[in-house]
Amino acid sequence: VKVWLDGDTAKEQVFDVALSDGRVVDPASGRAPRLPSTVDLEQGTYEDRVGAAELTAYWQDPAFNPRQSAVYYLRVLEIETPRWTTLMAARTGLPRPQTTAATVQERAWSSPIWYRAQASR
Repeated sequence: VKVWLDGDTAKEQVFDVALSDGRVVDPASGRAPRLPSTVDLEQGTYEDRVGAAELTAYWQDPAFNPRQSAVYYLRVLEIETPRWTTLMAARTGLPRPQTTAATVQERAWSSPIWYRAQASR
């Protein structure tokens, strides 16, 4: 994820870089297709058969401007798992709440990488 200022406006751009399961970024949208969910909503279980335990990649900002300060950070998405309310409904036999999502997708973030532009000479 790249964050920068355009005047007084904060801008953000997400780059999908490292993908599992042979997925590739859609050239039209610039985004990766979602992984299929393995969650069984009735049983409150999931199968850990999609995704990857480890991803590595080399990435270079295609719009890098040495005169533009920016912040970069990495974000990783976990596969979908049952939300706690789905687990409780499966264990108790009660219906799942219809006002909340049945699954969650946890995220992890890296520390920010700050790039400070050099002053023009």
